[in-house]
Amino acid sequence: MSKKIPVGVSGRHVHLTQKTLDILFGSENYQLTVFKNLKQVGQYAAEEKIDVMSPEGKLITGVRIVGPVRNVDQVEISQSDNLRYKFKAPVRSSGDIKNSDKATLIGPKGQVDIAEGVILSDRHIHFSEEEAKEYGIVDKEMVNVKIDGIKPGVLEDVLCRVHKDYRLECHLDTDDASAFLLKSGDSVTLIKK
Repeated sequence: MSKKIPVGVSGRHVHLTQKTLDILFGSENYQLTVFKNLKQVGQYAAEEKIDVMSPEGKLITGVRIVGPVRNVDQVEISQSDNLRYKFKAPVRSSGDIKNSDKATLIGPKGQVDIAEGVILSDRHIHFSEEEAKEYGIVDKEMVNVKIDGIKPGVLEDVLCRVHKDYRLECHLDTDDASAFLLKSGDSVTLIKK
């Protein structure tokens, strides 16, 4: 049986704590405005955007905030951003920010320096618990995904994340998606190792 997985291409974005959000937007308990709900339950792209400055002073403008607020500030960029804006962000899973790169987050009413939090998100697939059973997957399992089309190939070491609130989706950054001419809504094929 061919195990198809829908693709979600993830552009650069930030996750913010309530404290940082309040400073950047100059309002206590600032509430984000939903721009678009994402496939993962409870997550959304916000109307609000901020600027992110690298340690060398290079500025990425208009970086979208993904809500809801989080426990730590995190900036997810691509390797192309790493090179262009002079970051030294490591490849990590979301939330794993220890010893990652630093940045200055700039909002309309204030700015916040973060000592760590800039990462390149790893390739990963979200599964609900039911979907994981159907696909024979366990949390933190590593798989490969096959891409068909004009520029076919295989992406190795794709992390599987299983949670009751997740929905089936393979998250790739813009660099990986561009390399294989993929867009959100396309499908890839799961290959168990």
